[in-house]
Amino acid sequence: MSFKALNLSESVLRGVQAAGYTDPTPIQLRAIPAVLGGGDLIASAQTGTGKTAAFALPILTRLGTHGRTRVLVLEPTRELAAQVETAFRDFARFSDIRPVAIFGGVGYGNQRAELKRGVDIIVATPGRLMDYLKEGTISLRDISILVLDEVDRMLDMGFLPVVKDIIARCPRERQTLFFSATVPPEIAAVASFALRNPTRVEIGVARSVTASVNHALYPVAMEQKFDLLLALLEKINFDSVLVFSRTKHGADKIARRLKAANHSVAVLHANRSQNQRIEALAGFKSGKYEVMVATDIAARGIDVAGVSHVINYDVPEKPEDYVHRIGRTGRAQAVGDAFTLVAPENANDIRDIQRFIGQKIPELRLEGFEYKAFAPRPPQAEQTRTRGSLPGQIRHKGSFNRYRQRR
Repeated sequence: MSFKALNLSESVLRGVQAAGYTDPTPIQLRAIPAVLGGGDLIASAQTGTGKTAAFALPILTRLGTHGRTRVLVLEPTRELAAQVETAFRDFARFSDIRPVAIFGGVGYGNQRAELKRGVDIIVATPGRLMDYLKEGTISLRDISILVLDEVDRMLDMGFLPVVKDIIARCPRERQTLFFSATVPPEIAAVASFALRNPTRVEIGVARSVTASVNHALYPVAMEQKFDLLLALLEKINFDSVLVFSRTKHGADKIARRLKAANHSVAVLHANRSQNQRIEALAGFKSGKYEVMVATDIAARGIDVAGVSHVINYDVPEKPEDYVHRIGRTGRAQAVGDAFTLVAPENANDIRDIQRFIGQKIPELRLEGFEYKAFAPRPPQAEQTRTRGSLPGQIRHKGSFNRYRQRR
């Protein structure tokens, strides 16, 4: 089915075409008709499946033309708010609808000026939005569509009390949409007072790894992790690499050492100023930086096209974060690779991850790297060597050719 068959408005269809979208993804096929129908919705799908367009396109169609502020979209982070506002702006380029992004870490001046001009859609983080609500700069009395995006992440970050306050300030007669990568039981507590008879749309298995991602473990002694990271960067043929650290201090340290090894590196974590975060993301997207070192702030919803590799320098604390991290590559049916550097101390964490995703992750050994401690070789059966792949790398047959074609 094409986007045209989904009853989207002509101006939105032109925006979709200009944005380079061709065929709707499964979440878009299921969610767009539900949103156009006007009912409440709980939609869950894995990262990289097009959730933003699944609510942005039908919302723009329903709005039609510029008017009062009728749509509020809540996002857990500044980066997501900016990204979603950009998506609305791109899709609405052939209409007069005005979106605005409201988030902290920057001054109030430009945001107040945009609000004063008049906007149709507010995309906001809960904290900054509450600032404007308390001072009376923003009124939610005309909100007819409320979207809570990445709901599970907002709950993880402790936003539930603020989110409940914001929902209570919206009109009772409205359409409410929940979009999330996972739907934990805690969401039911919010849904019980925020939604009325919602339609449920679930695409894919929340605990599964995207089929387009080839992922593997690289066992190594703790003191050799950085040396192995450098060796991997030397061996792999990458476009851009996202390296995950558990801590902000660790991310800064990894970035400094990579820069000393002549890699162009960006850093993204909560202690960076908003301008630094914007510059890092923009530079990584444009190719100015070949490597981005980030904490889990970047694991959810940061849409950077063309990330060919994800490397978990540190094993994530939560099993579900493993799925979100490696979901930064292999997006939109492209093929990507994800490697996790595993020290002996991480054995329990890896066991939890494998139990969570319901599969054993292959263990690989980088040929030519001088290991100080024994790292077990992968079993030779099941192994398929492909031209250009890493020594010892397991790939599904044919995946490398697809990967090369899409690159």
